[in-house]
Amino acid sequence: MAKKYNKIIYEKQDRIAIITINRPEVRNAVDPETIDELTRAWAEFRDDPKMWVGIITGTGDRAFSAGFDLSTLGTAFQGEEPMAGHGRIWYGLTKGLELWKPTIAAINGYAVGGGLELALACDLRIAAEHATFGLPEVRWNLIAAGGGLARLPRAIPLAKAMEIILLGERMSAQEALQYGLINKVVPLEELMATAIQWANRICENGPLAVRASKICALKGLDTNLEDAMRLDEYFIMQLFSSQDIKEGPVAFLEKRKPVYKGR
Repeated sequence: MAKKYNKIIYEKQDRIAIITINRPEVRNAVDPETIDELTRAWAEFRDDPKMWVGIITGTGDRAFSAGFDLSTLGTAFQGEEPMAGHGRIWYGLTKGLELWKPTIAAINGYAVGGGLELALACDLRIAAEHATFGLPEVRWNLIAAGGGLARLPRAIPLAKAMEIILLGERMSAQEALQYGLINKVVPLEELMATAIQWANRICENGPLAVRASKICALKGLDTNLEDAMRLDEYFIMQLFSSQDIKEGPVAFLEKRKPVYKGR
């Protein structure tokens, strides 16, 4: 079942939500309307108990997303007050939406600027062989204000992150794989099948445990080891009070796949 917005497509396949940026004429660049639609789609995914994993990609074979649509940004400087009416152009693309369900970026081409920031906001990143990555904002006297400056140095070695940030140059999919920016490189024709395969594999796991694991892993990065382990203890006790806690061990003993309900 697919729900078409003006500039994105939201599709449901069993427990997987697929969000596609649908602006191939501008290499899937995002403007304020696209950001608003992405925010609404991610919120719909977050709040739907039937959806367990989200995949984001772009239409076509050229671009995942070429970042913010600079033609839209340029109009913001034509009045006396620069950026009038554009005070939250970045909000909702990679910020302001707490989402603990797992997400996968299926990167089908250029992932630059806001496109790379969107990929960085996902938990897993699978790229087509021809994909390229970069934060070119400094070339246009801008900064990667959609989370790129915070997330990239946390994702790859600092020296390489600063090279990308300060030079504004791109890296290939193979180089991105080498530095751990992405998880896997596949031929373009295998990209979505691989992303869906990974999503289905995640859906076989206990959804409450998957979300708790994501919270512990990410929030644990912001604290010391002792406090991070206390967070683990809190969530394991939460899982012990769930209905699904019984299904896992029973399925193990009965030598079958567990059937989780997310409760």
